[in-house]
Amino acid sequence: MLKPQSIIKMRCMTFKIKKLETTRELEDVAALASEIWTEHYTPLIGAAQTAYMIDVFQSAERIKKDIADQNYNYFAAYDDALPGRQIGYFALRPDEKGVFVSKIYVLKEYRQKGIATLMMNFILDFAKATVKSEKLFDTNRKQPCLWLTVNKGNLGSIEFYKKTGFTIEEEIVTDIGNGFFMDDYVMTLYFDAD
Repeated sequence: MLKPQSIIKMRCMTFKIKKLETTRELEDVAALASEIWTEHYTPLIGAAQTAYMIDVFQSAERIKKDIADQNYNYFAAYDDALPGRQIGYFALRPDEKGVFVSKIYVLKEYRQKGIATLMMNFILDFAKATVKSEKLFDTNRKQPCLWLTVNKGNLGSIEFYKKTGFTIEEEIVTDIGNGFFMDDYVMTLYFDAD
């Protein structure tokens, strides 16, 4: 079983990954999501859709609802040099395929420092432990997988996922309301649960 907190040392810096549980932690991650999304997605999908998606999918209320009703697990990365400051986050939901990686985001100033790779290693460990301990995985499948959706124009993230071992499985367009659509790839990474 994974510990709710993992400490990672890298390049004279120490990062911690912690499962989020308190109201304050969840409110902090919602504020972090707003900061990251505004910076990263406004040029990609426009200010109106970015603001809408932050409000509908990244608010503290939605995060709490996802945890309570949808079996999501939220985690944040922290830089020990900045106590209490979240620098990235991810959300995971076990399902019949394995684990859905709902979110994985890092602040701009922390990108290209290996943090997303460390997060992905944590995610894979979580997925392996979860598939063993929970009975959600469809045993008729050959292998469990990590799977996620990524905007087709989010080229840096797509390349990162490919380098990590993900492959594009399909293309989907999802109506998210208010006249907005998500035009995404579904990407998967199959793994052995043992």
